[in-house]
Amino acid sequence: MNAWRQALAAYRDRRVLAVLFVGFSSGIPLLLTYSTLSAWLAKDGISRAAIGLFALVGLPYSLKFLWSPLIDRVPPPLPLGRRRGWGLSIQIALMAAIIALGSLDPNHQIGLMAGLSVLVAFLSASQDIVIDAFRIELLGEELQGTGAGAVQVGYRLAMLSAGAGALFIADNAGWFWAYAAMAALVGVGALALLLSDEPAPGRTIDHGAGLRAALTMAVVRPFSDFVSRPGWLVAVLFIVTYKLGEAMAGIMAMPLYISVGFSLTEIASVSKVFGFFATIIGCLLGGVVVTRMGCLKALLVCGILQSVGNLFYILQAQAGHHLEYLALCVAAENLTAGMAGTALIAYISGLCNVAFTATQYALLSSLAVVGRTLFTSSAGILADRLGWEMFFLLTTLVTIPALLLAAWMMTRPDACAASRPDP
Repeated sequence: MNAWRQALAAYRDRRVLAVLFVGFSSGIPLLLTYSTLSAWLAKDGISRAAIGLFALVGLPYSLKFLWSPLIDRVPPPLPLGRRRGWGLSIQIALMAAIIALGSLDPNHQIGLMAGLSVLVAFLSASQDIVIDAFRIELLGEELQGTGAGAVQVGYRLAMLSAGAGALFIADNAGWFWAYAAMAALVGVGALALLLSDEPAPGRTIDHGAGLRAALTMAVVRPFSDFVSRPGWLVAVLFIVTYKLGEAMAGIMAMPLYISVGFSLTEIASVSKVFGFFATIIGCLLGGVVVTRMGCLKALLVCGILQSVGNLFYILQAQAGHHLEYLALCVAAENLTAGMAGTALIAYISGLCNVAFTATQYALLSSLAVVGRTLFTSSAGILADRLGWEMFFLLTTLVTIPALLLAAWMMTRPDACAASRPDP
């Protein structure tokens, strides 16, 4: 029990707290170009067809690996070190872009709003590249699990601010002040970067080495380093499939709740209370489990719990309109998903060679997102054909391949391990 208390106490580490605050800044922009922006456009009478097209502005989050080599190698505009310099430069531009977006009128400047939304998403994805690399390089191996939990907690708190918080400000003071307030909150991460130490410097592009050598170091080497490791393909398959079942179940959760008779107010109230706090607890517990058990064992344990969490949807489908079952279902799903999400972040972080942190993490995390997006697109069709009980049972069975891969990786802990940076 004392060892578990020590693992939990790691969240008080100054470096972990810095990661929590930069994670908060990472979570602010997403909803400002997604659901919060959609609410603004709908409130101003923009057509649903136009609002739907705004979903495309989120593409930079899936494509961020394309420019991550530049952030890994090119010296930043601000001479504060590779990670802090890039982070602060991007955050300053991001705050300005969010304020500019909030100053527009959807009824007269919809095209400009679309362009600025893409810019905000691009800068936000670029900030994520830097923050992920900063976290991995700042924390030692023993703190990677704790750091993964901290960054998720910060991210979730930010989404609450950019969602409910921004809507509350907009309702009382207008959209400009809502977006201006969110831009100011990005400064939380900027201040954390300023007060933090720069991680050990890696290599940057040697401008005297020639363009070909620079491109090889920035683009080719991160990928060749990864695919040269034994077991790299297994690692990729695991990353793509680990949260597949949870994603399939999650996308059908709202239709399930509505089909059994819950109102939007009931769903929102339960999700805000039980869902939010269960997620925060799950993220923190996931970090403790990784610290105490090691990453591979934590992946298996948290993955099993995540699979069991999907079974609560079957209980909800059978119980019907009962708020206590809704609270139980929401709490179980968010708790286990938070634990598994933290374990997966810690695992991906451990795969990154610190010579290519930003590029490799951006690539692997993008694979996880793309995989879930492709596979979950068929969830609605499956739910219609199978019915709720059989569908959610299927989402549990879908997790078995990833759990088997996790068990296999436990027998080969050095498979796909990150090599040390080259001299």
